[in-house]
Amino acid sequence: MEKNQPLRFGVLGAAKIARSFIAGVASSALIDVVAVASRDIEKGGQFASELGVPRTHGSYEALLDDPDIDAVYVPLPNTLHAEWVIKALNAGKHVLCEKPLAVSTADTLAMFEAARRNRRFLAEAYPYRAQQQTLALRRLLDEGAIGRVQTIFACFGVKFSDPANIRLDPERGGGALLDAGSYATNMVRMVAGEKPSRVNAIARWADTKVDLTVIANLELPGGLLGQISCSFNTAYHRHALIAGTDGILETTFLNSPPDAGPPEIHLRRGIPATTVRETITLEGGSGFLAEAESFARAVMLGREHWTGSTEQESIDTIATLEAIARSIRSGNWEDV
Repeated sequence: MEKNQPLRFGVLGAAKIARSFIAGVASSALIDVVAVASRDIEKGGQFASELGVPRTHGSYEALLDDPDIDAVYVPLPNTLHAEWVIKALNAGKHVLCEKPLAVSTADTLAMFEAARRNRRFLAEAYPYRAQQQTLALRRLLDEGAIGRVQTIFACFGVKFSDPANIRLDPERGGGALLDAGSYATNMVRMVAGEKPSRVNAIARWADTKVDLTVIANLELPGGLLGQISCSFNTAYHRHALIAGTDGILETTFLNSPPDAGPPEIHLRRGIPATTVRETITLEGGSGFLAEAESFARAVMLGREHWTGSTEQESIDTIATLEAIARSIRSGNWEDV
């Protein structure tokens, strides 16, 4: 990468989310998507042409061998993340990988080890983390706007019913927990500043044998109690309620507001129910653009410019998701 030039991205695959990423970052001066890879070269070429991407590779390996690519966006099925992220890092590319980063803690640790070994930046993609709404929420918590946080409830639900949808495929890491649940769990981890010590959970199942709805209780070492819910069988909803000793915060945690609703934080600074509630409205926009530009700044200027999930947060998030999955099966509290 030449100095003062955009970060040149290659994209693995031509899935719907890859299309959204490329379209989302098209206006950026910091990022240039220069290639896509598809195992179906004809499909990949049409995809690239529609989105104005200049090059198409007929294999993922060929894209990783392209010397004109600085970074790779990985939107592949969950079960393929670890393999292709590590290959990309070993090829000398920085990597922005869709959530969940991996399907196990062991894979996640191996991925970050590959990043360190190759001196490249690896980050997990949670677009909501780059939004002004989330940055403002973090500032309010850091300022003690609601005192010491005692409880947090984070939920994310959306309807999927097509059995052909990859999200309902157990062989490719489908299910509500690894998808919507990763967002809710990451939100709890961000607010708490530490991983849970133990969890218990219950689930409802789809005919495809993936978890359709999950609710989990989380106990954290510092005393905070949390709960997450996630579902592929409800009307769309995505919000968090954070209660502290001196007030409450209610917020959505959206990837791309205002398309999914206004980016608002509702703040009550005070204990009585009669305390006046403030509404804080923030600017919003494409989450793909916001997080990709944050990633580019981190690569070009330093890791402190990355607003998203830290390495430890990503590790703790998948460890928590694994513990929740164990608890669903055992019916017991499980250690994280």
